[in-house]
Amino acid sequence: MKLSPHKHQQIRVKNSLITLALLCLLISLAWLSTRYSTETDITNNSSNSLSVASKKLLASLPDPIRITAYIKKDPALRSQITQLLNRYKRHKTDLVLTFIDPDSQPEKSRELNIDAAGLIIVEYQGRSEKLNFIDESSLTNALLQLANAEERWVTFLTGHGERAPDGIANFDLGQFGKELERRKIKALAINLATLPAIPGNSALLVLTAPAVLLLPGELELLKRYILEGGNLLLLTDPGNHHLDAIEQLLGLRQLPGILVDSSSKLYGINDPSFVLGSDYSAHPITQGFKTITVYPVTAALEVSDETEFKALELLKSATQSWSETGPIAGKIAFDADHDEKQGPLAFAYALTRPSTSSGQVPIEQRIVIVGDGDFLSNAYLGNVGNLDMGLRMINWLIHDDRFIDIPAKIASDKSLQLSTLSVGLIGFGFLVVIPLLLLGTGFYIWRKRKQR
Repeated sequence: MKLSPHKHQQIRVKNSLITLALLCLLISLAWLSTRYSTETDITNNSSNSLSVASKKLLASLPDPIRITAYIKKDPALRSQITQLLNRYKRHKTDLVLTFIDPDSQPEKSRELNIDAAGLIIVEYQGRSEKLNFIDESSLTNALLQLANAEERWVTFLTGHGERAPDGIANFDLGQFGKELERRKIKALAINLATLPAIPGNSALLVLTAPAVLLLPGELELLKRYILEGGNLLLLTDPGNHHLDAIEQLLGLRQLPGILVDSSSKLYGINDPSFVLGSDYSAHPITQGFKTITVYPVTAALEVSDETEFKALELLKSATQSWSETGPIAGKIAFDADHDEKQGPLAFAYALTRPSTSSGQVPIEQRIVIVGDGDFLSNAYLGNVGNLDMGLRMINWLIHDDRFIDIPAKIASDKSLQLSTLSVGLIGFGFLVVIPLLLLGTGFYIWRKRKQR
């Protein structure tokens, strides 16, 4: 059928209109994509999107969030942080991220004690949290801590030469007390010689190794507090036996000697009495915690089988450690004939048991005992992760369970482990077998065509 010129003209107009309509549609979609965005996470465990818990938390925060990352000009690392924060920005538009090179502000870096790995400061409502490692779990938990405006009370026992929560001496806990204050946790120092009981509004009692024996009446008050379900943080020291009665009540005892760790030399520490913590047990206190902690003079602890508490080893020394009963001087070595025990040895325990301390509502009694009180002192608080570990202990002990358990976002099937033989076979197949097959196939087709 022969088309007339008029029919050709109609077809051209029709095709032009269709093309124009498609162009308008594409331009409209492009413009809409700049105004609105939509995403779908198709990964196996939703590793590219926020959890429901994080989204709910962001929706409950009315004020702006400011995040300052003191990170060197490393494009790859800054890009990873930006990608993570962009997930938060989709649900919290007034979240502001700022990068600062620590080398450009040396005075600020010294003030904040920023190491080579950098530091991230999260600010909300005039309060701030420091993060050495950032992922969804650590950032969401930091925001949750900052959002907590309720003031809580922690009682410190004093009057017997204990470390004071407001003291300025090297062995005192003044800096730690200030950090608690910044997080709306009030540190109250009490003396049981003048106060007949532990305040009822105290969420936690902190006992540090006293320099002198407590009076019998004071010990009875402490025992009654524990038996009635009070939460306790006990920081003891090697060779200090003034709190043996409390430790026996808890079902724990100190091992003789001082815990020494020969592996500390790997971190540039020449004093073997410094114990390093890096391999942490699975517990809410240590969940997601990946920073090394330093314990200057530590006593190993042992739990009794007859304790009424459920005991979990919270901190353990390395395999190269032991409890040294002799002087820490010169060349020392493990000696099994002098009541010394080979590591790894536990030097911190977390104890729990059901309790009805409120008189009506059953709750869980929580106790942490650490064989070193120096790790939170003014002299050592700034070492690596000591402050974070202390704050984690306090928050768990006062039942601040609003810290969210964010599941680890691990991409499955992302790596393939092959043996040397498998790699060789795959390489031989790609480099030799497949090229020969292609050449053979080509030669076969060429011969068949030539024979026609």
